[in-house]
Amino acid sequence: MQIKSIDHIVLTVKDIEKSLNFYTDGLNMQKEVFETDNRKRYALKFGSMKINLHEVNNEFNPKADLPTPGSEDLCLISATPIKEVIQELNNKHIQIIEGPEKKHGALGAITSIYLRDPDENLIEISNYN
Repeated sequence: MQIKSIDHIVLTVKDIEKSLNFYTDGLNMQKEVFETDNRKRYALKFGSMKINLHEVNNEFNPKADLPTPGSEDLCLISATPIKEVIQELNNKHIQIIEGPEKKHGALGAITSIYLRDPDENLIEISNYN
């Protein structure tokens, strides 16, 4: 077996609307609405990937054993230079808690900044050097 890529991940969130607003307005992702078992679901699309959202205590099965808001640590690669990302986040009043700093990504050296989403998940936004 050879695993090729990650298709999607799932974030458990306290408030679907707050999360949708943060990721669509703040990080420019696209909202997706779809149905599973006659239940409305939400996702955030970017590039060829997506993040599905599950509201805490209203998750879809199967699910993580202990779905918990605020337990994720995500690294997102931006096509926009990190200096421009910082300026855009500042313009949107989204607090950067750390960075820019040099880190190591899956394909080599990256420059990263860190922020938190409404559930306190750690969001790393990076450029490959």
